[in-house]
Amino acid sequence: MESTPLHTEFSQLLAPIHKFLHCATPAAWIEQARQPEYLSLLLVDHANCEMKAAMSAHSLVRRYCLPKEKRRLLPNLDFYKSLEALPDKAEVLGKHVLTEDSQRVFDELEKNALLVKMVRLIQEELHHFEQVLEIMTARGIEYSTLSASRYAQGLLRHVRTHEPAAVVDRLIIGAYIEARSCERFARLAPHLDEELNRFYVSLLRSEARHYSDYLALAADYSDRDIGERVAFFGAREAELIQAPDEVLRFHSGVPAG
Repeated sequence: MESTPLHTEFSQLLAPIHKFLHCATPAAWIEQARQPEYLSLLLVDHANCEMKAAMSAHSLVRRYCLPKEKRRLLPNLDFYKSLEALPDKAEVLGKHVLTEDSQRVFDELEKNALLVKMVRLIQEELHHFEQVLEIMTARGIEYSTLSASRYAQGLLRHVRTHEPAAVVDRLIIGAYIEARSCERFARLAPHLDEELNRFYVSLLRSEARHYSDYLALAADYSDRDIGERVAFFGAREAELIQAPDEVLRFHSGVPAG
C-alpha cells in the first residue's frame, strides 16, 4: 500500500524518537490501555501529565531565567497565557496590555534559548490540558487527581546535585518524558475511537519538537558531551517502562498480573 503524505510525515517524526528510546512500549501496556474500562483513568492521567509538564517547564524558567532574589516575581501558570513566544527572534514579548507586575517580570527575565523554548512548551502543554478537559467534559468524565506512577521520580532520583550537571540531567529527563509520550500517543491512537485517534495523532508534532528542544538545551548547558548521560537515562527509562507496575498510568510499566 502506498504511504500517504501524512503517514510519511509521522513516520519521519517518530523515527528519531524510536532510535532515542531504548525500548518500545510493551505490548502488555497497550493491551490493557486500549480496554474501554480504562479510558476514563487514562484521560484523567493524561490531563495531569500535561499540567505537570507545564509546571516542570515553569520551574526551569523560574530557576534558570531569573536571579535567585527575583524568582518570587514569576507568578503562576496563568502568566504564560498572556505571552507570545517568538522563537525566531529569541525573545519573549508581551501582548498589547500588560499589568505592572507582568512588566516587572519581563524586565527581569533573562532572554535565552531556554526561556524561549520553555514558554512555548508551557503554552502548548496548557492548551493540551484544556483540550483533554474538553474531551472529558463531553464524555461526562470528572477531572480528579491520581496517584503518580513511579516513572518521573524514578528518573529524577538520579539527577546530580551540582550545576550545570543538575539542569543538564533535568533537561535530558524532559527529553525522555516527551519522547515516551510521543511514542505512546502513536502506539495507542489506532486502538481508540475516531475522536481520540485524531486528537492523539495531532499531538505528535508538538511532542516530537519538545523532545528535541529539551535535548538541544541539555547539550547547550553542558560543558562536555552529553552522550554518556543520555545513554544512562535511556537505560533507566527503559528499566522503568519494562518493569511491572501495579497501577496503569500514561507512563507506567508492564501491568502486573
